[in-house]
Amino acid sequence: MGLKPITRKCLHCKLRFEPYRPNQVVCSGTCAAHYAALKSKLKAKKEKKEAKEKLKTRTDHLKELQVIFNKYIRLRDKDKPCISCDRPLTGKYDAGHFFSVGAYPNLRFNENNVWGQCVYCNQHKHSNAIEYALRLPKRIGEYEYNGLIAEKDKPLKLTLPEILELKEVYKVKIKGL
Repeated sequence: MGLKPITRKCLHCKLRFEPYRPNQVVCSGTCAAHYAALKSKLKAKKEKKEAKEKLKTRTDHLKELQVIFNKYIRLRDKDKPCISCDRPLTGKYDAGHFFSVGAYPNLRFNENNVWGQCVYCNQHKHSNAIEYALRLPKRIGEYEYNGLIAEKDKPLKLTLPEILELKEVYKVKIKGL
């Protein structure tokens, strides 16, 4: 009873082979050259991505956070009706702010201020604010609603580390949904 030879799967061509050395990951010189070129290309791509990340401004990170936050709101509210008109949210819908981002940037990422809203109400009826105001206390409760009203005049200036942390927080929350 002899020992069965150990085989591995080549990382380039995916064929099985018998390695000559313990650390061998490719089956031939040709595959080694192709694999080395691929690794080099991937390394260059990674370095380019890291360089681009270092060049991002606070505004760039804020825009990315807004996209991630809006995605979270859409996923959180996918089975709820539109906050303004009570129609089911189907197809494309927005993350509509009760207090606008332009007038109240401090509430931009406040989850009680942003709810799933149909495109018609958010974009064509300019958030359908009257209906939004009537339905929001029912959705979050009077206490939270009063807290949101009190919060609107408080200043908020997020630092870059806080923005980066929020990006990670909402990425984790998205994975949890």
